[in-house]
Amino acid sequence: MDKVNVNGENVNELLQAHNHVWNHIFNFINPVSLKCAVELGIPDIIQNHGKPMTVTELVAALPTLNPTKACNIYRLMRILVHSGFFAQKKLSDDSQEDGYVLTNASRLLLKDNPLSVIPLLKAALVPVLTKPLDFLGIWFQNNDYTPFDIAHGKTFWEYASHDPKLGNSFNEAMASDARLVSSVLIDKCKGSFEGLNSLVDVGGGTGTLGKAIADAFPNLEYTVFDLPRVVADQEDSGNLKYVGGDMFEDVPVADAVLLKSILHNWNDDECLKILK
Repeated sequence: MDKVNVNGENVNELLQAHNHVWNHIFNFINPVSLKCAVELGIPDIIQNHGKPMTVTELVAALPTLNPTKACNIYRLMRILVHSGFFAQKKLSDDSQEDGYVLTNASRLLLKDNPLSVIPLLKAALVPVLTKPLDFLGIWFQNNDYTPFDIAHGKTFWEYASHDPKLGNSFNEAMASDARLVSSVLIDKCKGSFEGLNSLVDVGGGTGTLGKAIADAFPNLEYTVFDLPRVVADQEDSGNLKYVGGDMFEDVPVADAVLLKSILHNWNDDECLKILK
């Protein structure tokens, strides 16, 4: 029978609630641990090892590891195994020792994987983007447009236009995400493109998604539409062309409009303006 405290509350339920709070308080450790593993090259090291890799072998294979930190690699890997980014497997059928192996998730963090999402991981955790999270509570109490505006005194897009490093990082992140999406769209959604003579990809960035779709449908006139600074260095090719502009002012005419990862950035009124 579950015990009840002096206030009449179930002790087990209280402990579960306490544990739930703890999990959310320290949940930030998961993404930064993942970023750390990528910076150390752990996914590629395990992949290149070709078989389950013991923690001792992993430590020995880390070229930039400070010897005084070697004992902490086990703790890092324990977090990432718990998060599902690595798994443990017996070294052999008759062995009692486990080694680390990749999972489907960590394969997406290999440097040579065409579908690698490393740029997205790195871009999401840059201090410029994490700092605004500290201002979320303040944002709910004032008239600022976003927490980013409070932290940096300007919108993300204004900031990125004056910080080429951030802008390039963002574009690379979106491109890495688009590679998987494009392969699924072309394979599973061919019917959506059949019968179209033209399509405009609004907020299409540097055209990673556009290039894949344009190649798959050579008779489709494909337009990548984004801010002038984003498409300035891109070159038209075949049935793919780039147009710079502002989606709140005007969008090139086409048979269909593609919006990938766009509307979530804007409020309802702005989304309606974009769609109209």
